[in-house]
This record gives sequence, C-alpha cells and structure tokens, in this order.
Amino acid sequence: MEKHIFITALDRHRIMDCLSVLSESPDKRDLAYIQYLEKEIKRAQVVLDPVEMPADVITMRSSAKLRDMTSGALLDCTLVYPSERDPEKGLISVLAPLGAAMIGYKAGDSFEVDLPKGRTQFLIEAITYQPESAGDQYV
Repeated sequence: MEKHIFITALDRHRIMDCLSVLSESPDKRDLAYIQYLEKEIKRAQVVLDPVEMPADVITMRSSAKLRDMTSGALLDCTLVYPSERDPEKGLISVLAPLGAAMIGYKAGDSFEVDLPKGRTQFLIEAITYQPESAGDQYV
C-alpha cells in the first residue's frame, strides 16, 4: 500500500514546469524518472496554503536525515531543483531517483528507490529544515 504524501501548490507548479521542459528532451533515459515523479505528484495531496503544510513533511528545499536501511549509513540531504543540485554537498535534485522518491513523505516514513547500487530502502529519521515551517515558504 502506498503511503499518503503531500506537496505544496507552489512546489507542484514548479516541478511540473521542470518536467514539461525535460519531457521535450531527446534523452529518453530521463523518461522513467519523469513518469514516476508525475505519478507521485498526481497522487499527492496538494496543500494550497504553505503555512498549513505539516512541519514533518519533505518539501522542496527541505533538509532531512535519511537512514539507508541496508547499510545503516546516515545521509544528510536537501531536496532541490535540478539547477541547484550538488550531490557531493548533499543537494539532491527532485528529478534524481532519490529526490523523486522522497518528496512528500514525513519523518518516520520509509520508502524504496532504485539506485545504481540496487533497490534501497530509506527511513526518514528527521526533517532538519522545512521552508514552510521556518516561514520561508516562497523560496
């Protein structure tokens, strides 16, 4: 059973804009990620007023601690738009497999994602920053 996920109206609009540009790309390797992210966004509950977003949900530009349930490794990361990505600094694009998989989930949730090393399950241990709960909802 799929867990219930949330997305702000602004995040939804911005991500759909990114996806529409990417869908015109000749690089078909992105197609599976585009389709997966579109599916996730369509099933998400849209929160119109950003201040009503629960503080424990991963939204765009949220920072979180993720536990790799296979290796036990802890990953500190921030979910960002493609132009801001820098995996070495933990800035994960929403269009990357991990980014697409984690958006909208809450602290305490777990999710699976296909990574180059194989299917991996992550536990969201904590949301360390969320723009909406910090009053930065329009960043």
